[in-house]
Amino acid sequence: MANGSRQAAWEFFGTELKRRREDAGLTQADLGHRVFVSGGYIGQFEQAIRKPQLDVAKRIDEVLQTDGFFERLWRKLIKDQPYTEYFAHAAELERLATEIAEYAPTVVPGLLQTREYARAMFLAGNPLANDEYIEELVKGRMDRTRLLKDATRPMYWVVLHEMALRISVGGPAVMAHQLDHITTLMRERKVLPCASGAHPAMGKMMWLLEFEDAPPTVYTEGVFSGNLLDEPAVVKRTRASYDLLRAAAMSPKASLALIESAAEDHRRCASST
Repeated sequence: MANGSRQAAWEFFGTELKRRREDAGLTQADLGHRVFVSGGYIGQFEQAIRKPQLDVAKRIDEVLQTDGFFERLWRKLIKDQPYTEYFAHAAELERLATEIAEYAPTVVPGLLQTREYARAMFLAGNPLANDEYIEELVKGRMDRTRLLKDATRPMYWVVLHEMALRISVGGPAVMAHQLDHITTLMRERKVLPCASGAHPAMGKMMWLLEFEDAPPTVYTEGVFSGNLLDEPAVVKRTRASYDLLRAAAMSPKASLALIESAAEDHRRCASST
């Protein structure tokens, strides 16, 4: 499903939600209270600005007695998009964020990846997949990276563990090109990366997402799984941990030098093979 038609389908979701909510005699605040979100969120769902998570779609069905209509529509729309189900909602939120703060402990994060690095990552995770499937995954990843090229791009902080600079994904030539790409983005002031060593506050990949008119959200990812967390106390604690991590990391200038040095190490390795 193309992006335009997918957006139109989400607009249909929102129109139906509004119609059935009003038929039930409920305000946005009434429905939000019953499905454990704010009335403002319901308004954003109805305008197709924000997409509900699956559990919210299920609760809407229960409250409005729609016999699973919104759950089925949600599943259809998620199935027809280029990301895995556990990541799909995070990808939608990423497009709405005004600030993204990310921690990458082992690999270069998706928004910074080159095509060759992304392909190597997907091949490693799907060694028996055909080329068409791998290219579809790569295309979805590259579509995400356009976010940093937009004039309205969010402020993007990323703390890279040094391990992410040293693990040779796709071989030393691919890795050298990947790190050159990061340094180019740094010089163009499109990202604000810092490099760091180990830190006890963070054990896996994590994003902090800030929005113009919605509460912040945390996304964490493990092996074939992801979690969106928006409970205020959890978000506050995660923000504090990230701030400590960023404070302990190298400055952007020192980080640039380290990344350039790591790129040269990979380049020397590539030229010697």
